[in-house]
Amino acid sequence: MNLAYIPSPSTGVIHLGPIPLRGYAFCIIIGVFVAVWLGNKRWIARGGKPGTVADIAVWAVPFGLVGGRLYHVITDYQLYFGEGRNWVDAFKIWEGGLGIWGAIALGAVGAWIGCRLRGIPLPAWADALAPGIALAQACGRWGNWFNQELYGRATDLPWAVEISDGPNRVAGTYHPTFLYESLWCLGVAALVIWADRRFKLGHGRAFALYVAAYCVGRGWIEYMRVDEAHHILGVRLNVWTSIVVFILAVVYLVLSAKLRPGREEVVEPDRGPAASDPATKDEAKDADNDDAKDAAKDEAKDGAAEAKDPEDGESEPKADAGAGAVTDVETVKAEAASAEAAEDAGAADAEAPKTAKKL
Repeated sequence: MNLAYIPSPSTGVIHLGPIPLRGYAFCIIIGVFVAVWLGNKRWIARGGKPGTVADIAVWAVPFGLVGGRLYHVITDYQLYFGEGRNWVDAFKIWEGGLGIWGAIALGAVGAWIGCRLRGIPLPAWADALAPGIALAQACGRWGNWFNQELYGRATDLPWAVEISDGPNRVAGTYHPTFLYESLWCLGVAALVIWADRRFKLGHGRAFALYVAAYCVGRGWIEYMRVDEAHHILGVRLNVWTSIVVFILAVVYLVLSAKLRPGREEVVEPDRGPAASDPATKDEAKDADNDDAKDAAKDEAKDGAAEAKDPEDGESEPKADAGAGAVTDVETVKAEAASAEAAEDAGAADAEAPKTAKKL
C-alpha cells in the first residue's frame, strides 16, 4: 500500500448558500488575473500605457473561453453526443474541458479586435502577455485536480495523485499529469522572460517561443494520459496538434528574425485626444485666450520700454528738431550783428571827408 501520495479533494465545489463555488472556475479566474498583472508590467516596461493589457483582455478572455470549449467538444464529441449522452452537458464548462489550442486560436481573434480598437500591433501585445499566459495555464491546471481528471498511468511514486471512484474513473494512484504540466508551464514562463531580456525579442517572437516551448512539454505529458481521446496512426490527437503547432512556431521564429529583426521601438503610439471631445475643445480655447493675453502684455511692455529709452529711433527726430531750431536763431543773430557793423563802417566813411575839409 502506498502511504505517500497527493490526495484529491473530496469535492470540487463548495456551496455558499445557493451559490456554488467551483474550484475549477477559481483556478481559471486566478490564472487570468495573474496573466493580466504580469502582462501589464511587461507592457509598461516596453513603453505601453497602464491598463491597455486589461482593456484588450476584456476581448481576448471571452473569445478564449469559447474557443477552448469548442475545441474540447469537437475533439471529444463522443462525450456529449454519443449513445446515452446528454448534449446539454457540452455547455457545462464548470465540469471541466477546455482545449488550450482552441483557447489560444479564438482568444487571438478577440485580442486582434481589441488591438485594432486601441491602434496597437497585436504581436507586441502578445509578446508582453506570453509568459503570463504560461502562468495562467500553470494555475488553471489545478482545476483538473479539483475535478479528478486528466491524470496519467497508474503509479506508486510518492507524488502520485489519489483518484476516487466516480464516473469514467477507477480508484487508485496515478501520475499527476496536471502537476507535471503546471510545473512545465512555470518553466516556460521563466524561459520566455529570460530570453526576452537576453535577446530583446519582438514582433511576436516571445509569443512564438512560448508556443514552441509549451508544445514540447505537452507532447510528452500527453503520452502519459489515460483518458479517452482520438488517435491518428496510433498517436493521440493532441500529440499531433503539438507537433504541427511546434513546427509553425519555430518557422515563425526563424522567418521573423530575418525579416523583422530587433524589437518594436513604439508599441503604443500616442494619437492624442480626439478632436470631437468637448473638454478638449474648451481646453484649446482657454489656451488660445491665455496666449493672446500674454502676447498683449508683452507688446505693452515693449512699447513702454521704447518710450523711456532716449536712444531709441523715435526719440531722435525730436532731438534733431530742437537742435535745428537753436541753429536758426544763432544764424539770425549773427546776420543782424554783421548788418550793424556794416552800418557803423559806412557812417565812419561818410564823416571822414568832412573832417578833412575842416583841416
